[in-house]
This record gives sequence, structure tokens and C-alpha cells, in this order.
Amino acid sequence: MKAVVMAGGEGTRLRPMTSSMPKPLLPVVNRPIMEHVLRLLKRHGLNETVVTVQFLASLVKNYFGDGEELGMELTYANEEKPLGTAGSVKNAEEALKDDAFLVISGDALTDFDLTDLISFHKEKGALVTVCLTRVPNPLEFGITIVDDEGKVERFLEKPTWGQVFSDTVNTGIYVMEPEVFDYVEPDVPVDWSGDVFPQLMKEGKPIYGYVAEGYWEDVGTHESYVKAQADVLEGKVDVEIDGFELSPGVWVAEGAEVHPEAVLRGPLYIGDYAKVEAGSEIREHTVVGSNVVVKSGAFLHKAVVHDNVYVGQHSNLRGCVVGKNTDIMRAARIEDGAVIGDECLIGEESIVQGNVRVYPFKTIEAGAFVNTSVIWESRGQAHLFGARGVSGILNVEITPELAVRLAGAYATTLKKGSTVTTARDHSRGARALKRAVISALQASAIDVRDLENVPLPVARQQTARGSAGGIMIRTSPGVPDSVDIMFFDGQGADLSQGGQRKLDRVFARQEYRRAFPGEIGDLYFPSSVFDSYTGSLLRSVDTSGIAESGLKVVVDASNGSAGLVLPSLLGKLGVDSLTINPGLDESRPTESADTRRAGLVRLGEIVASSRAAFGVRFDPVGERLSLVDEKGRIVEDDRALLVMLDLVAAERRSGKVALPVTTTRIAEQVAAYHGTQVEWTTTSPDDLTRVGGEESTIFGGDGRGGFIVPEFSSVFDGTAAFVRLIGLVARTQLTLSQIDARIPRAHVLKRDLATPWAVKGLVMRRVVEEAGERFVDTTDGVRVVETDGRWVLVLPDPAEAVTHLWAEGPDDASAQALLDEWAAVVDSAGR
Repeated sequence: MKAVVMAGGEGTRLRPMTSSMPKPLLPVVNRPIMEHVLRLLKRHGLNETVVTVQFLASLVKNYFGDGEELGMELTYANEEKPLGTAGSVKNAEEALKDDAFLVISGDALTDFDLTDLISFHKEKGALVTVCLTRVPNPLEFGITIVDDEGKVERFLEKPTWGQVFSDTVNTGIYVMEPEVFDYVEPDVPVDWSGDVFPQLMKEGKPIYGYVAEGYWEDVGTHESYVKAQADVLEGKVDVEIDGFELSPGVWVAEGAEVHPEAVLRGPLYIGDYAKVEAGSEIREHTVVGSNVVVKSGAFLHKAVVHDNVYVGQHSNLRGCVVGKNTDIMRAARIEDGAVIGDECLIGEESIVQGNVRVYPFKTIEAGAFVNTSVIWESRGQAHLFGARGVSGILNVEITPELAVRLAGAYATTLKKGSTVTTARDHSRGARALKRAVISALQASAIDVRDLENVPLPVARQQTARGSAGGIMIRTSPGVPDSVDIMFFDGQGADLSQGGQRKLDRVFARQEYRRAFPGEIGDLYFPSSVFDSYTGSLLRSVDTSGIAESGLKVVVDASNGSAGLVLPSLLGKLGVDSLTINPGLDESRPTESADTRRAGLVRLGEIVASSRAAFGVRFDPVGERLSLVDEKGRIVEDDRALLVMLDLVAAERRSGKVALPVTTTRIAEQVAAYHGTQVEWTTTSPDDLTRVGGEESTIFGGDGRGGFIVPEFSSVFDGTAAFVRLIGLVARTQLTLSQIDARIPRAHVLKRDLATPWAVKGLVMRRVVEEAGERFVDTTDGVRVVETDGRWVLVLPDPAEAVTHLWAEGPDDASAQALLDEWAAVVDSAGR
């Protein structure tokens, strides 16, 4: 049997290490990753191997040649352009068409039993056998579900935490029959998991999954690269280490000179012809490459040092990676997570802080303190986007410098000359950061429409009027010392997951576009923004019957930006209204849960005493809405969703409503009673927005005060929801309490459980296994439905080490029992 080693990837996440070296040649304990892979193939009798190459292909070919030194026969299939995982193998079809073959990545470190994998493939009579393994964090891999016989039931490529239903992932190692090439179109990008395998499964072809025991690490990030070195030194992976073990865990290669007075604390590795002087200290998980000089007084701990590096006297290297041919001068310090590219000079007594990237051929001057990456790059972050855009503490995590880099990255994803709409809330911090954002956009050849201080829905609506995108800066809800930088697409909706990843990649590389002097973007301030917004809103939403109804409402603007649009709106509606807290208060750009509750209680008192039909309270940016009925009682957010749903569905009598899977199933009863249906979405706002924008959608909401009025906009808009509610109440002639009373009571309980990141995938697999024959819904997380209709939803948090659980039953006791039962499952799996 022949093997195919895929060695064409660029390894962009590993830059600057891969700026001038292909990823398969990166050394792991002084041997290229791909050499470890080839030696594994040889160990299992796979001596004839085709290597697919594309990025820096000549370096791979020059290093391995025809494979003679390894006792193998190597040939190469060169891609002129990236063809994807399947397309690159298709490129080598001529050499593989006669028999089954094995596909393996040239940049993953493993010691799997390939012989057993091949035997499994033959026993099952499979067309394709996918090699699987279990990992603690499955987000970066393709999840695979197999049945008891090993047959693949489902694939899911690079899921979000809400889509994780197993910790069994695709390793990218396959055994295939040549018939599989019939499903791969030549000379176009094609992927196995995304394109070929779904088609094979659709046709019922035999695809099996083999769960391998042993070590596997996809060396795709700086963290995994350093971890792979430590794992080899710890003996966790069965690979050959070139050298002699002088003492337990202390490996020294041929020709190395280690002074007896040097301190060595293994496990560690010192490459051939390296020189380690007296008084230096090399500690665990350090790898010193070939021809490296370590001067006296130097200290290295968990450092990976490539070939031909000079480490000066009293220098200090901790948890970093240093590229080949680099000179680190006296008393220089390189901190944990930093990466120094090839052929750099790190000057005397300079400090390179943690996570900084220094690209190849750069000089750090003596005494310099480097806390951002050198050249056109700046420090990348693992998780840029959270639930509300990019969030953090003002002037600690979110600084003007960061705002400039974020805006520059966003501008780089857009075409030159595009227009971006900017806006903010009424806080001083947001005002300061927005100015930094505007300058960065203009410097990147982007025209800017600045709305200044407007409600969030107005910013979204104005963005959708001809802009390529938008940026809104606001105080984080409930966290007065933090801010959110929110990015919109051309429709005014939050950036999709794909859009976020694109911006994230540009930000991580920090290859920002800069405008030539004649291309600097323009800045202008549109007029009549609020009149434009209210006019469009009143033309879109049915307001018939309001003027004749004589309704009286109380509106609480919460001293936020919603108050800016209300005077014009209420006057045009012709409704008898009382507005409270209309003025802006810069000192209170957000509110706590207690403040919000107290405000609703006060609003209820005013509604009851003034005999109003109902009261509404906006959040400070006008995005969300809370209700009080005519008796002054607070309508809780989950009930307010059902009340609005009942009103809309009763009037429209057709169409669908968009609701997240965490919503009570009472919503299905309400919708069905009025001839409408529910489309369940994930808990992600952009998914709700997507469904909210579909033609047949008549309503959407999240149960937390966010409402979508599709005839006007597909995003949350408190003002639009308020206008629609007035019209609905006016035309039905029913009070909110009467509508609420006719809807069955829901019994949904929620609990959060601390779950370490390392076991989240395991937890979700255990939940699926525990579900057994019960119905399982994986729209978001895993929802298990009991035969009596009770259900529980288990959903990993995407940003915190937490798992969320929801349970619904016919009463609180039943829901509580179900919640306790599944909390025990999650808790036991997470230990």
C-alpha cells in the first residue's frame, strides 16, 4: 500500500515561524514534523509515499529528496494553486489509482497504529476509513459520530461550542479505495470532509470511523507547537529522539559540548554540535537546536531554540520560540509565548514581552522594551470576538491603540473607497474610542459617515443605507467600566461567524492596508438621522387604529439614547404619552440588574396611577424593551415574548417566528393556535437575525427583551417593537394582562455549571451517550427530549469555562428533577 503525505499548507497561524519555512519542516525536538510522520509510515511498512506540496515546495523537496536517507521512495505532486485536502490528493491520482492508499498530514505529530487502521479498513470493506481520536477541545477540528459498528453517521466541520455534540474528531488520516477519486473534480479546490464525504454518505457508500488509541497533536498553533516538544520529551508520544540519554530525560546529540558546570534539569534536548557553557541553566521542556551556543549565566526554561542561534550571557528565555540564525545578546529577556523569527538580532538588555511576534530579519535595539509585535504586525489574540463584539475593560483591555488596530483590520477586509458608518452611546469612553476608530478608517482609504450619539437600532438602520459596514461603540450592558466595539455588515447586522474570522485573521497577522496621501478617506456627518429613522419606521410598521384608540402609554427612556428619537416618534404616532427619564446622563451609560428592576417598579407605579394602557422601558441604547401591564405589574421578559408572539400571530395568521432553542415550547402552542409556526435557531444573535431576515418571518425574539420586527428590520430594535406593540394593542382592544392570562404558564429552569475547557467536548459526548434512544436535537448544544415531552438543553458557553443547562416540564418540580438529573451527568463527566 502507498501513502500520501499532505505537505502543502502555509501554516499562517504559526507565523512568523512559517514566514520563511513550510510548516512540515518545523522542527519538533530537532527533527521536522514531517520526518516524524515519514518514520511512522516506514515503521508500518508504507515505504512508497507521494508528498503533495505547494507552499515553499522546493524547500520540502530539497530536504527530503527521493527519500533514500530514510530508506523510503518519495515522489512529489506539486499544486500550482491550493486545491484543498481532496484536490491535492486528486493531483496525485496517477500514482495511487491501482490500490488502496493511506492519507496523512505532514504537520501532525502522532504514533497511531497505522497497521491496525489498515486492517480495520479491509475488514469492514470500506470505501473510506476515517481515523478518529478524542480531544478535550474539538472546536478546531471536524467532529464525527459513528454507530456501534463503526459506520460514520455524521460529520461537522469546525463547530462552535453550541454545535459540539462529541469529542471524537477527524484527525485527517484516511485509508481510501481509488474509487473515491470519482467524487473529486480535478483542478478545483475540494475538501474531503466538506465536499466528498457528505456526497458519499448521501449515496450510502461505506464510510467507517476508526477510533485510534495513542498520541495525536495537530501542530497548528504556537501553543500546540510548544506542547508537542514537551510531549516528546515526556515520552508521551512514541517517536525516535536523535541522541544519547545522558541521564533520565536529558538528551544530548552527537558532537554537542556541555560543560560539567552547566545545570541541566530534564526532560530537555540539546542538538548536535551545540555548545553549552559553564554557569548556564537549561530546564525542563527546553529544546536547543543544532550549532546553538548558550553562554554562561543564560537561563532557558520551556524554550524552543532552532538551529544556529546565539544565546548571550545572562539572557533569559522562558516559554518562547526562537527561529534559526538569530542572535540574542547579553542580558536580553524573552518572555512566555513570544516568537522570534529567523535571522533576527535581539539587542543587549532588551525585553520582548509575552505573546509578541518578531518577524524574520528584524533588529530589536539594545535596551528596547517590546510589547507589540515588530514590523507591520502587532499582537494577535486567541479569541477576539465575544458575545457582544470585542469587549473589555476601558483603557486596560480596550485601549485607543487597540481600537486603531481593530479598525485598521476591519478596513482592510473592505474595498478601498468603501463607506463605513460609525456611532456611539453617550459615554465619554465611547466618544474617545470612536475618534480613534475614525482616524484608522480614514487612514485605510475608507470614507466615514459619523452618526455621533444614536440608539443602537438607528446605527444599524443607517449602516444598511449604502454603507459597506458599521462600527458602534457602547458601554457593556451592566458593566460600567467596560466597552463593546461592535462590527456590522452591510445590512446593519452583527458580523457573521465567517466575517468575524476574516477580521480576526487580518488582526492576528496585522497586515493592515494603508492609504496613499491622495486616498485618505472623507468624514461627514449626515443630517436628519432621527427623522429619517422614524419616517422609515412609520412607513414600514402598521400603525392603523392608534390615533382612534385613545391609548395612553408611559415610556421610560432610562436616560439613554432612546430618548433622542422618542419626541419625533411619539408626536407622529398621535398617541397620548408620558415620557420619563428623557435626558442623557453621561455618568450612567448602562445600568445594573437591580437598577433596571427598580426602574420597572417605578414605571409600574406611574402606569397604574395614570391609568395608562401599558408602560415600556428601553435599555440605554434603545435595543431592548421591557413591559409593564395596565395594572402596573412587570411582564417578565420571557412572558413578554409570548405576549408579543400571541399578538403578532393572531393578527397575521400565517408565516413563521424565529426563536432561540432555549425558549419554552409553550411558544409552539401559541404559534400553532394562530396558524403560524416556529423556526428554532441557535442562541447566537446573528443566527436569529438570519432567520429574521427571511421573507416568511413575521416576528422574532430572544426572551431577554430583544424583539425583531421583520417588516422594518431583521435585528433587535426596541423602538420598532414599541411601535408595533401600540398598533397591535390598539387593534385588538385587549389589555396586556388579558393576553398574558390566556397563555399557559411555562416552567423553564436554568442552571450554570463550571466546566473546565479541557473536558467540554467529553461532557457533550457523555450527554449524547446518556440520551440513548431519546430524541436528540443538535440545533445548538444538545437538547434531549423525553417521551413525555419534557426536555433539557445542554449548551457549552463559547467564552467561559461554563456549561449552561435549561429544562422544561409541566411544573417546576418536574423541570427541577430533570435539571438535577442532567446536571449530575454534566458534573460527573467534567470531573
